[in-house]
Amino acid sequence: MRDERRRAPRRPMGDEASSAFPGALVYLGMSGGVDSALAAALLVERGYDVRAVYMRNWSRDLPGFKCRWSDDLADAERVCVTLGIGLEVWDCEAEYKATVVDYLVDAYARGYTPNPDVMCNQTIKFGSFARRAFAAGADAVATGHYARVRAGGDGHAHLLRARDEHKDQTYFLWRVDEEVLAHTLFPVGDVRDKAQVRRMCAERGLGVETKPDSDGICFVGEVGIRSFLLDALERRPGKIVEWETGRELGRHEGAFLFTVGQRRGLDLGGGPRRYVVDTDVERNVVYVTDDPDSPGLMCDELRLKDVRWISGEPPRGDALTVRCRHTGTLVPAEVEPILGREPVAAGAAAIVHFSSTQRRVAPGQSVVVYDGLRCLGGGIVSR
Repeated sequence: MRDERRRAPRRPMGDEASSAFPGALVYLGMSGGVDSALAAALLVERGYDVRAVYMRNWSRDLPGFKCRWSDDLADAERVCVTLGIGLEVWDCEAEYKATVVDYLVDAYARGYTPNPDVMCNQTIKFGSFARRAFAAGADAVATGHYARVRAGGDGHAHLLRARDEHKDQTYFLWRVDEEVLAHTLFPVGDVRDKAQVRRMCAERGLGVETKPDSDGICFVGEVGIRSFLLDALERRPGKIVEWETGRELGRHEGAFLFTVGQRRGLDLGGGPRRYVVDTDVERNVVYVTDDPDSPGLMCDELRLKDVRWISGEPPRGDALTVRCRHTGTLVPAEVEPILGREPVAAGAAAIVHFSSTQRRVAPGQSVVVYDGLRCLGGGIVSR
């Protein structure tokens, strides 16, 4: 039995210290995909005592879509057999539904467009999974995320963008606590690109190198967000209105189905391509325009709520950039924290001032702040 004193991590590790702790106990979140498979192999090669865990977050079939969790588990099992490591299955469905699925449905019902992956990382992968792993004696946790952690000279653990800028996933990690990041390993964060990840899997005989990437929302799958929402929320027929004139152009099945900037699924027949400018879920109206450069689609600043800074301190300096979408361009901006009753580290507000006019971002989306490669934190766009 492992020493009871090792039920909590003893000191920060970080990616750069991976070779300094041979034999350290690492619990790896294993999805059955290419990235976590390579992460497992690299951890084993670096001398860690690896315990793989498959988190069963969602197993429900949806109309027209069979959940593939059992196939993913089978792939994870085969990889673990190849590497000679054990695999456990942890049932996380109840918490996942409460903190991720219900969060998504409630947000759409209120007119927001949420990032469920951001919430999943905070509450499940680096929340309940990490807590349970540390309670079991883990020195660190690991996943296949494209990100890096480094110990800074300021005594903080720094979350850095991955070497592969296109695959970088720090956009989805900005709500993870620094204390957990300080004991987290991201083995694929320094790999050049996804093609190299696949080659490295093939070289090690892991058998998953041709598996397609998992895109979109995992529990929605191929059924699509529209069908998922119509299965979860009541249809509410309403008007599609021209933003400039107020003229009714068509009908919809619920304003919650649309998001700012959307141009597909409006079903307005012929005529010019139109874009969603805004939605009013209380009046159940969707506003559209045929002008791709409409002022309603542009902004000079964004107000953020539920702002969190990884170090606990708001950013300083004038060389900050922000990312408003996962694969979006990093844009120079000034970040102005708004000090109120709530702590700056969690729950506060901020205003992002852009140096040039930008496309509007849907309420509910994340805006993530960077200083060079370092991810500082972020916030959620408010209405």
